[in-house]
Amino acid sequence: MPPRTSPTYRQARLGAELRKLRLNAGVTAEFAAGLIGLDRGKIPNIESGVRTLSPERLRTLAAHYGCTDGTYVEALVAMAQPRTRGWWDQYRGKLSAGLLDIAELEWHAQRLHTVQTVHVPGLLQTEEYARAIFGAVLPELPRLEVELRVALRQERRCVLQRAQPVPYTGFVHETALLMQFGGRQAARDQLKYLAEQSTADHVVIRVLPIAEGIFPGAGHALLYAGGPVPQLDTAQLDSAHGPSFMDAENQLSKYRSHLEWMDSRALDPSASRDFIHRIHKEL
Repeated sequence: MPPRTSPTYRQARLGAELRKLRLNAGVTAEFAAGLIGLDRGKIPNIESGVRTLSPERLRTLAAHYGCTDGTYVEALVAMAQPRTRGWWDQYRGKLSAGLLDIAELEWHAQRLHTVQTVHVPGLLQTEEYARAIFGAVLPELPRLEVELRVALRQERRCVLQRAQPVPYTGFVHETALLMQFGGRQAARDQLKYLAEQSTADHVVIRVLPIAEGIFPGAGHALLYAGGPVPQLDTAQLDSAHGPSFMDAENQLSKYRSHLEWMDSRALDPSASRDFIHRIHKEL
């Protein structure tokens, strides 16, 4: 199969995991190539996500790298399966690759956690609310791109609506509930929708009141996607330049600690729902 020109984050992550296994085993790229009958130069391409690797060859490498975690290996094998077209691919070439990587990350996640401090979670945003957020981007986005971003965000909800939805927990700061993106009525509609969605069995919304004071990670929004094994978890942060994906163990450990802090301090789901209803009535 010819090499890819632009691997997705998921494809690059698989390559990075294989490189980590090889380096931890003290195996050279030349030796690894010989194990699976490839030219030495193809190993760096595999480890950068540019070239594919068959499940059989992946298992061979993992065995010679001394990896005894069978669950982890099979999770890598699942990532190595031939990629089928995802619903998000209809936007390829129209929106940035980073936005599509988020959609793919959510689709394959075993569970999702988010922390939002300025606006409500993306997967639970109404169309009008999302349009107001994208309309505030600087430099100003063309109207078509705004509408494409809104459409992508609305379609991302499918992970919560499919036959086997992804378990989802959203930590939302009180400030986000008070922000009137799109105006007063749009904010009211958004809060009503958020409260309604929080009654689903697989959706948990936890509010962190302003009175709680300072909290870790106050300067950014966080998406934490749980993989089939902890080693394949991913933390994603938003910035003005696009999404950043983090998967080093020390990074994941830090963001797990953030989520644990939120879990210990945020209102419980029932109290959070009441809190949202109260703000909705006051708007």
